[in-house]
Amino acid sequence: MLGSNSCKRLQLLLPSCRIVGGSVTHLHFFQKEPIFISSYSSKSSLVSGNDKLQEKVISFTVSYLINSCGLSPKLALSASKTVQFDNREGPDSVLNVLRNHGFSDDHISQLVRKRPKLLSANAEKTVVPKLEFLSSVGLSGTGLFRVLYSNPDIILKHSLERTIIPCYDIIKSLLLVDEKVALFLRSSYRVMSSKLINMVPNISVLRALEVPQASISLWVTCHPFVLSLDTEKFKENIKKVTGMGFAPSSATFMKALDVISLTDALTWDQKMEVYKKCGWTEDDFLLAFRKNPFFMSLSCKKFSSKMDFLMMGWQPADVARNPTVLTYSLEKWIIPRCSVIRVLLLKGLIVKGEFSLGTIMAPEKYFLDRFVIRYQEQVPELLHILQGKIGIVELGFGF
Repeated sequence: MLGSNSCKRLQLLLPSCRIVGGSVTHLHFFQKEPIFISSYSSKSSLVSGNDKLQEKVISFTVSYLINSCGLSPKLALSASKTVQFDNREGPDSVLNVLRNHGFSDDHISQLVRKRPKLLSANAEKTVVPKLEFLSSVGLSGTGLFRVLYSNPDIILKHSLERTIIPCYDIIKSLLLVDEKVALFLRSSYRVMSSKLINMVPNISVLRALEVPQASISLWVTCHPFVLSLDTEKFKENIKKVTGMGFAPSSATFMKALDVISLTDALTWDQKMEVYKKCGWTEDDFLLAFRKNPFFMSLSCKKFSSKMDFLMMGWQPADVARNPTVLTYSLEKWIIPRCSVIRVLLLKGLIVKGEFSLGTIMAPEKYFLDRFVIRYQEQVPELLHILQGKIGIVELGFGF
């Protein structure tokens, strides 16, 4: 449904449309001819010549987006704020190029909805060369659409010669042979915004340390910032990671490098203070960090709230031995599972030796079978407790 302001604006821009109950009727999508735009009312005489011209441009743009690109009137009106044209020659040439490369009407509609400015690109100088390059590396039709939909800046912002081709060549030389180029290209906006010149020497450092190629490939495509740091800073971070006891061949080495690279000294010190206040010793922190460095991505507030809750049943050192529990949602995962355990304990249906902190992280089916379904007859409310529909306080229990 369109709001009253949107309805009035559409009626002004597209008088041939009729607004019924907040919806636009008598609009036809993907017509070859644009909707006829009638002359403006007498009110337009109060508008300056420039304003009249601007209204005509917007009116034409909205009409084109509806008829040629399949956008709804509301979306077309919104898109007209970011892209405008007064004739169909330019946008038609872009659509023709896309269709010639296997894009369906639905593909085009989705692309234009996501990035309307695509229609203002120069078809021959900008769009064609980039699509031809992408086709040359094995992308076409739906596969090509997925790449552009995930990363439309390949067309709009990045130079083919200065960015796209060099980036592709570097990444292709770094990835495993059997990895699909489409996976890289769909996330390449991260890589293209990084300092590619630093990647080659930094990866050489990792290979010299015998970091597994699979880990290198993952970080190249998904976390390129870490690998694009200044090489001296990169080596300094590696020294910190190895000094904390991480083996380069371990699964957690790159995770630790990622965290250290993204955490500045001030933030690191602030988090250390919070960890100490929550009862962790330096050894506790090192143990937790070696097991799962990603718990450090939590804000100080979230870390404290999770620790406060968990320490009602466990010691700080217990959490340090199971730091992954900190990465789970407090409201959706930790509290419901702890509530189920609490009820079973108070009912005398289980004893402390039958569960641990690791139980909170157990696979869903295991937890459901072991702690809910097994005791369904004695405590029918367990499933609702697990689903967060009932709090244990409502049942007369408490933490």
